Amino acid sequence: MKALLAAMLLAGAAAQTGPEFAAVEDTPGLPRVLLIGDSISIGYTLPVRELLRGKANVHRIPDNGGPTTRGIAQLDAWLGHGRWDVIHFNFGLHDLKINPDGSRQVPLEEYGRNLREIAARLKKTGARLVWATTTPVPGATANPPRQAADVVAYNAAARRVAEENGIAIDDLYGFALPKLAGIQIPANVHFTKEGYRALAERVAEAIAAQLNRP
Repeated sequence: MKALLAAMLLAGAAAQTGPEFAAVEDTPGLPRVLLIGDSISIGYTLPVRELLRGKANVHRIPDNGGPTTRGIAQLDAWLGHGRWDVIHFNFGLHDLKINPDGSRQVPLEEYGRNLREIAARLKKTGARLVWATTTPVPGATANPPRQAADVVAYNAAARRVAEENGIAIDDLYGFALPKLAGIQIPANVHFTKEGYRALAERVAEAIAAQLNRP
C-alpha cells in the first residue's frame, strides 16, 4: 500500500487521508484484494475490511477513483507491482455528471470504450475481476446534477463490457434501489453509515465468492 501511495504522488495526484486510505500490512498467506471506485467505494471500504478480516488483505486505491478518464490515466499507478487475487471495481457516478451545457462529463459511448480499455488492463493482472454496478441517484436534484435514467443506461453499457469479458457482476444498483429510503442520504448520492454497511456486506460476499472459486 505504501508503494501505491508513493506511485500516486509521483503521478501528480494527491493521495487522500483517512482510515480508509491507511496503509494495509498484509497478513502472509492471505489473498490480496483491491477496491477501485469513487466515494461510494470509500464509504464501504472499512466495513468490507472488517467483514473479510482473516480471509483477505483488503486494499483500496489511495484516491477517489472519479470518472473512467481518471481510471485510464491512473490505473498502472493504482495497480502497483504487487499481485492481486481479486479486484472489485466501479466507475460511473462521475462519468454521468451533467455539465452546465447539458452534456455528460464522459458521454455514454466514450464511457463504454473507456471501460473496455480498463477491463483489458485489469485482465492482464491475472486477478479475478468483479464489476460493481453504479448505485442509484436520488430523484431530487443533486449537486452536481445527475439523472436516474442515466444510471440505468450507463449500467447497461457497463454490463455489456463485463459480460463480453467474462467479468463477474456485483449488482449494487439492484440491491440498493428498493432500499434507498432507508439507506441513502436524502437528495444525495451518498449513503448513511447503515447503508454503507449494507453495501459492504454485498461487496464482501461478491469478493468471497471469487476467493472461494476452485
